Amino acid sequence: MSTITLLMLAVGVSMDAFAVSLSNGISYRIQLAGAVRVGVAFGLAQGLMPVIGYFAGQMFSGPIQALDHWIALILLGYIGGKMIWEAVKELRGGEEEEGGRHSAVLDGKTLLMQAIATSIDALAVGISFAAMQVNIVVSALMIGVTTCAFCVCGCLIGKKFGALLKEKAEIFGGCVLVFIGLKIFIEHTFGL
Repeated sequence: MSTITLLMLAVGVSMDAFAVSLSNGISYRIQLAGAVRVGVAFGLAQGLMPVIGYFAGQMFSGPIQALDHWIALILLGYIGGKMIWEAVKELRGGEEEEGGRHSAVLDGKTLLMQAIATSIDALAVGISFAAMQVNIVVSALMIGVTTCAFCVCGCLIGKKFGALLKEKAEIFGGCVLVFIGLKIFIEHTFGL
């Protein structure tokens, strides 16, 4: 596989993580260090999943491909739905957070679930790498670094938009996560 093809693949598999990072920047109080944390988490997940897929190889390709879209749908749907629920509750006079919008902090558990949910596709890519005899170390590094860079930028861009959206930011971010989960599910279920 050529370097250009691998780079294009790395950009392609990082797009879901980039979109979730945008949503995180919109919905959570994220500074540069937090954006780097998100980028590293997503980059590690995106880089490790092809390695896992590579070694799982064709032996487990059927069961993995049968479940990957369900896992992404459930995890992203849960996280996004929770964000929407909390934002609507807050808008209706529920619990007020100090500082208003953008005061929530992205916790490690949520970040881990997001990283896993958005990297399921990279697992399938790793399985295909095994069949193509691709250098998995170089491929995984390129995917991980590309994803990390995109996600740091996504968080920072989202932070700018979050300031514009104010109280609607968390609802918008939750909707984005649910949409990404549905997109992954529909693509894998119907082959679109």
